[in-house]
Amino acid sequence: MNKSATCIKGLVISSTKNAAFNTINVERIAKTILNEKKTSLGNKAAMRDCIELYKDANSSLNKTLTSIKSQDYRKANEYLISAFDALANCEDIFTKIKKAKSPIRDENNVRLDCDLKIAWPVF
Repeated sequence: MNKSATCIKGLVISSTKNAAFNTINVERIAKTILNEKKTSLGNKAAMRDCIELYKDANSSLNKTLTSIKSQDYRKANEYLISAFDALANCEDIFTKIKKAKSPIRDENNVRLDCDLKIAWPVF
């Protein structure tokens, strides 16, 4: 592997680790919102779904890392797409089903999308 490829692989691993860490943080924020008394029952149900989706995204990101380290880039790409889908599905629960802005939308877009977009072009 040439030096350039090694650097790119390191960047992708670092970015994916950062995204996985951020999914945990956003999941924690979602749990806090879920436990607030002022959160409506409909938002609580949606937030529970989002928490599960964030767990799925984190799992997919960890599988992405394992696949990258074993140089199975096809699988890594599949897991990365799965993480994207899970995060998008959480947002869709609010925007398409509930016709509302997700209370974790800003964290979802800024903290996760940026990290994953760095990794995406490599595959």
